[in-house]
Amino acid sequence: QVQLVESGGGLVQAGGSLRLSCAASTHTFTNYAVGWFRQAPGKEREFVAAINWSGDRTYYSDSVKGRFTISRDNAKNTVYLQMNSLKPDDTAVYYCAAASAGWGTTTKLYQYDYWGQGTQVTVSS
Repeated sequence: QVQLVESGGGLVQAGGSLRLSCAASTHTFTNYAVGWFRQAPGKEREFVAAINWSGDRTYYSDSVKGRFTISRDNAKNTVYLQMNSLKPDDTAVYYCAAASAGWGTTTKLYQYDYWGQGTQVTVSS
């Protein structure tokens, strides 16, 4: 069982930055790839970014590529999402999720076994 706790959300003006953190409670963090997803009101949950178990492979959705950076510190059991040049369209609840390392940087929600509770990000115009 893996518990994930997100933090770092908040209210920011358009063009600003936030860094989200996802802390995992497991002794086998390197057994998992980690992804970030987001869900805006009235919309389906969508993929944002993913990182493989070692941190040397990443993948981004087209909507955030070039603005967001995913990284991980396996010594701290933590994954980060640095979000720059934020836009009002980035407003959503952001979730981190863990998938078996074999899935790599998968974008598919159903391949993620463990989910955090989410953190709200609001970008004002």
